[in-house]
Amino acid sequence: MNSSWVRRRWLDFRLGHGTYLIFLMAFGNFVLIFHRLLIERVEFLNNIFSELWFFIVIFILIYFPLAVLIGAWHRKTQIRVENRLTLYQNPVLAEWFRTVIDIQTGKASKEEIERIRKVLKKIEGKNDD
Repeated sequence: MNSSWVRRRWLDFRLGHGTYLIFLMAFGNFVLIFHRLLIERVEFLNNIFSELWFFIVIFILIYFPLAVLIGAWHRKTQIRVENRLTLYQNPVLAEWFRTVIDIQTGKASKEEIERIRKVLKKIEGKNDD
């Protein structure tokens, strides 16, 4: 079996597990714990939300729009900052951008250009042979 196939399946597993399945399990766990530790112990709330299914429906109707609003705010204001900080911490990307500038200004050596070309071809899955 090809090791790259196994690695891709491992990545697929981690993405599916970490992004979707664990999220759903953690969300369900959060709702159940919230109901058990707050709703059932506060008599006023327990009178309103005595049925778990009713609490889940109301919770989702409030929680999802609130999460969407917060997510939209985050996307519009914070992601730019996070991406910029990530970019500043990526020496490979910085080297590639510098090489592009050096190529355009005639300062890059042929060896430097060829090394970057080989890396890019490897990423594309193309061999120079």
